[in-house]
Amino acid sequence: MKYGTERTVGINKHTINRPLWHVIHVSGNDFMIRHIFRRFIGFTSFTLLGLCAPALVFAQADNFNWDSWILTQVEQHPDIVAAREQMNSTYSLAEARERPLYNPELDTEYEREGNSNNYRVGLNQTLDIWGKRNTRKQQAGFSRTAAQQQYRFAIQQKIAESLQALIEWQAASKQSELALAQETQMETLISLVTDRQLAGDLGQVDAELTLLSFSQRLNATAQAQSRLRQVEARLQELLPDWSANANKIPENLWVTDKVFSTSPEQIKQWLNSHNAVIAAKADWELLQRSAQLANLETKADPTIGLNAGKSAGDNVIALNFSIPLHIRNNFNAEARAANQQALAAEAQYMATKRRQQFAIVASKASLQEYQQRYQRWQGLMQGRGERSGSLLEMQWQSGDLSTTEYLLALQQRSEGLAAGIELGTQFYLARIDWLFQTGQLKTALQQLTQ
Repeated sequence: MKYGTERTVGINKHTINRPLWHVIHVSGNDFMIRHIFRRFIGFTSFTLLGLCAPALVFAQADNFNWDSWILTQVEQHPDIVAAREQMNSTYSLAEARERPLYNPELDTEYEREGNSNNYRVGLNQTLDIWGKRNTRKQQAGFSRTAAQQQYRFAIQQKIAESLQALIEWQAASKQSELALAQETQMETLISLVTDRQLAGDLGQVDAELTLLSFSQRLNATAQAQSRLRQVEARLQELLPDWSANANKIPENLWVTDKVFSTSPEQIKQWLNSHNAVIAAKADWELLQRSAQLANLETKADPTIGLNAGKSAGDNVIALNFSIPLHIRNNFNAEARAANQQALAAEAQYMATKRRQQFAIVASKASLQEYQQRYQRWQGLMQGRGERSGSLLEMQWQSGDLSTTEYLLALQQRSEGLAAGIELGTQFYLARIDWLFQTGQLKTALQQLTQ
């Protein structure tokens, strides 16, 4: 066997997309073919194992405040800017609720009576005798709480969404590298099958089956590359300053020791401090005060006034008093509707709390399952990727495996490695979901640099 002048069998950036039968020239030395194929299989096994054994490895740059970086990126997102302005709008409305309910009114009158000019000037003031302003002040406090917690929850959601996208990108990158390596492996296999066919070791059927398997591999590689580009576009939309070469999730975010305590006291603590639950409770209390205010609106507030002027040349001072008469409309329907809205808000609060409670339980169970299986997979795969590749190659070369069986075994092996990447991905996603459901996501990020 001799080598082409421009390349060796080793895989590099020039040979990945070039059929290797254009590089290798056969002179009939089957021993040399086996030797090179064995070296290539070993190289490929090592590469594939490196993609999966420490699947989804995340690193943190030295002296890089990662939590501040991602929070800054999240706060720049238009969704969060909109949520922040919505919170500020609610704050402004709360400020309006705290101000006096009624403004004074200027009252003037002028008339011509014979040779006399009659006029009066006065001020009228409606009195809040039922304490409506105090109820509105309580509304303001609860509306601020609800707005603040909704904004914080929106940030938590966007952080979780960004972390999930980062995890999916890392997995898509590994899947892409794995697919490209397998495509290159199939190219080399086609070259060797062609060489063995020329030497009379294999028939035309083996070559056809290998080409069909290669076609499937091309499709898988295209799908992996497409998925990677889609996830990259998603990350660029979520994180303006994201790049593929930096700012990866620190590894200590995946430490799960002593995090599975789900005692009733612990769940109650997480529920009572969860942004969504606090916001739902504040909405309920806000509507309770709205119902109280609607009940107070059924009671009329009086208006008093003082005016002075001249009438027929004489000085005049007068006191005015008026009060609306709720005869034709007593506003009881509005009060009843407000009370019903408060009852609905109470039920919504209880539903939110209940939903969050079981979301915590479900996310904890999911995280435990994925963690156990992923750790078990890591233990099983230590060194087996390379050994399995070499074993399959030896059995095919010796004739213990037919080409069909060999291609099927290679497919099963690649699916196993891809499953490891997927298993690791689901473990990391479950970890993020558990932190999000328990309301600890932002706290966990802040603890990364402590």
